[in-house]
Amino acid sequence: MKLPFVEHVGMRIEAQGEGRSRCTLEVQDFHHNSSGRVHGGVAFTLADTGMGAALYSTLAPGESCATIEIKINYFRPILAGQLVCLSEIVHRGASVANLESTIHVDDVLVGKANGSFAIFKARNKEAG
Repeated sequence: MKLPFVEHVGMRIEAQGEGRSRCTLEVQDFHHNSSGRVHGGVAFTLADTGMGAALYSTLAPGESCATIEIKINYFRPILAGQLVCLSEIVHRGASVANLESTIHVDDVLVGKANGSFAIFKARNKEAG
């Protein structure tokens, strides 16, 4: 599956299945903000995509999902290295799922996120 935005920011979805995912991103110069630190949006994007990948692995054919909201905490500045995001489903209902992501650089926890995602059922074309 082609994922243009994921490729654009340099992320890799390395593993996904059974409500979990592992995503990585090697920090590049263009990820830095004006202070020389990795922009917070990079870690946020990693968490959002990781959660989506984890949930996607549980969807039935024809189902899709979308982010409702995400809250993220940043614990340490990110300067360089490889970001590793581990995501997993905390609770999955019929129409909403809650997930968590942890973001590490060299085994150091740099951020944690929690998000809710809507789950959309396949629409019956005859019902409109």
